[in-house]
Amino acid sequence: MSSIFTKIIRREIPAYIVAEDSNHIAFLDINPNSFGHTLCVTKKEVDEIFDLSRTEYINLMNFSRKVALALKKTVSCNRIGISVIGLEVPHVHVHLIPLNSMLDATFQKKINLSKAEMSELSKKINSNFNF
Repeated sequence: MSSIFTKIIRREIPAYIVAEDSNHIAFLDINPNSFGHTLCVTKKEVDEIFDLSRTEYINLMNFSRKVALALKKTVSCNRIGISVIGLEVPHVHVHLIPLNSMLDATFQKKINLSKAEMSELSKKINSNFNF
């Protein structure tokens, strides 16, 4: 069964995409911890991060780094945090979370953004992404 991320990759459901290459896609989390919370996802449907080959893992981390640098240029924050949990969606993904306090990293505090805010933010991050 396809994950919700596979449906986003296939453009079967909408997402606020900030970056993409042939093997990865990055989009805004629709239930963000903080302004700019972004998910970096492998296009290959794999459940757990350590099931990726060494090369696939390194490529995902390199892609995530590029997205994080674009995010840092776009969103005012102390730093970009990274988290890999993978319990809610069985598809490898990396959370990039703009952090101003430890609370932003706990997945306990959520923020709400309008569709217009999400759309504008995704475009701004994309404009700072260096392929």
